[in-house]
Amino acid sequence: MQEEVTGRTVTLIVNGAKMSEQVFEKAVKKFLEEIQKSRQPKIYRGKQTLRQLASQNAGLANIEISDKNIRAFTHVAKKYHVDFALKKDTAAEQPRYLVFFKSRDADAITAAFQEFAGRRMGREEKPAIRDRLEQAKEQAERKPEHRTLDREKVKTSDRSVQR
Repeated sequence: MQEEVTGRTVTLIVNGAKMSEQVFEKAVKKFLEEIQKSRQPKIYRGKQTLRQLASQNAGLANIEISDKNIRAFTHVAKKYHVDFALKKDTAAEQPRYLVFFKSRDADAITAAFQEFAGRRMGREEKPAIRDRLEQAKEQAERKPEHRTLDREKVKTSDRSVQR
């Protein structure tokens, strides 16, 4: 009698383990299917390829930019959250770069170019640091007696004890 109860108990445990394994396997499969269904195609932001930009089903517009200004423009475009693609056109003698962007971002790209142009103009107006350093050196050389007097005052002040 005892052996029969033990045998039934073992059978029950084994069947329960098989059932829980099957249930777990079905749950994992269901979970993976849901993940695959909910996975959306990745939407690229900022600088991207022309194919990625065109796949977003938005009308494209383009402007020409010089190769020296590409990096600076990239920083400004990131600030304005503009999706754009750079394309090098080598058909001409001098290669030129085209910036493609979504036509609905035209206002943002205009603002970005205005800021970009303002930065470039500000740099041209500002004197170079080396020039400013040279001017400071010249001014320092013109007034050496003033500096030596100050040094003498510092040496003598608060060094001696008076009673």
